[in-house]
Amino acid sequence: MRIRKKQCLARLAEIHQHSARKRLQDVKMPVGDCEKAFLEAAAHEGIQLVRYTQPWLNQRGHFGLPGDAGAVFIPLDKIFHELGGDGEAQSAKRTTALPGDFIHLPTGTMIEIDEVQHFTTFRMRTFAHYPVEASLGFDTDEYVDLCKRFCRTADKYRLNKAASGFGPGGRQRQRAYNDALRDLVIPAMGQPPLIRIPAPDGDGAAAFERNSVRILRSLS
Repeated sequence: MRIRKKQCLARLAEIHQHSARKRLQDVKMPVGDCEKAFLEAAAHEGIQLVRYTQPWLNQRGHFGLPGDAGAVFIPLDKIFHELGGDGEAQSAKRTTALPGDFIHLPTGTMIEIDEVQHFTTFRMRTFAHYPVEASLGFDTDEYVDLCKRFCRTADKYRLNKAASGFGPGGRQRQRAYNDALRDLVIPAMGQPPLIRIPAPDGDGAAAFERNSVRILRSLS
């Protein structure tokens, strides 16, 4: 009886985990709702954030970097080719600035909110090429763990969507590359390390609460 009870409990746990993953897959948050909730939660704590772009974070990626960020060209080039990027297509793009999430103007600190689509297998592979001396505002080990946890869901998101510079089905690889681009270029340009806030459940307010101590410490 004890063995049978354990088997039943194990099966119930398995069903619960499957249901939780299914709910996460079925949740389709309106575009921008997670960031809006995060913004409002930050404002409630007296943290004023605004949207940002930087001219040196542009569509050409590491092919459009100024000399000041030259030290990160090699690791970014390795990441780019690891993800199957097309250098000719990428370097021919316009230098239109990539839109970012938020910046805290008094300190110049930039913040990115990462929903579940950021935790792909491709994203996990980028961290192997980060220089050991890279100045980061988040824990890469935590992000690798999150990629392992959510990649089944994330790897299905816009699976077949094409992306310039990465070809057919390249949208996930482009996102992973652009995330790495921000991580390495921002501190290389003399700015504070980029803060990444994981929000795989799409709840921006809860993501702020979970990371509020780290955020406040970084902005003080």
